Amino acid sequence: MTKQVYQLKITLAGSKPKIWRRVLVSPDLLLADLHRIIQTAMGWTNSHLHLFSDGSTDYAPIEFELEDAKSYAKLRMNKFLKENKDKILYEYDFGDGWRHEILLEKVIAVDEKDHIPVCTGGKRNCPPEDCGGIWGYENLLEIISDPTHEEYEDTIEWLGDEFDPEYFDVVEVNELLSNFKSK
Repeated sequence: MTKQVYQLKITLAGSKPKIWRRVLVSPDLLLADLHRIIQTAMGWTNSHLHLFSDGSTDYAPIEFELEDAKSYAKLRMNKFLKENKDKILYEYDFGDGWRHEILLEKVIAVDEKDHIPVCTGGKRNCPPEDCGGIWGYENLLEIISDPTHEEYEDTIEWLGDEFDPEYFDVVEVNELLSNFKSK
């Protein structure tokens, strides 16, 4: 037996080269669950507010009390993504403004026994939390690439360890996703 799933490509807007993940998810996934999958697949820590947007309306958890945003409590992804190439926006951390384009690449059939969600690919490491958005991240990359930079030592200390912008491990992401249960 097979079931239909969505193949999504999640791309961090403004990243050059692109930071992205490809995931397989159930079409009737709640937006709250899609948020959790994005956090896991991208490598964010779920430390900030977030919202989804269809281009005309913003959707967020009601407890965020965001002006002009509607509650996404009962909204499912297939309300917004119906056909190949449909897109929605996901924004995480309004201060840093991490915007993600979520593209429905295609609907595919998988074995009913296959664990969903699953990450099937991606490129590059997720930027560190609170680094100042895309501009701040580009600045961080410039600093850590030059050990003679005046901010190098402080930045490395702030990172807490070596940061490899090229690192991405699909097996590691899938280990985290293997425990995923829809709410």
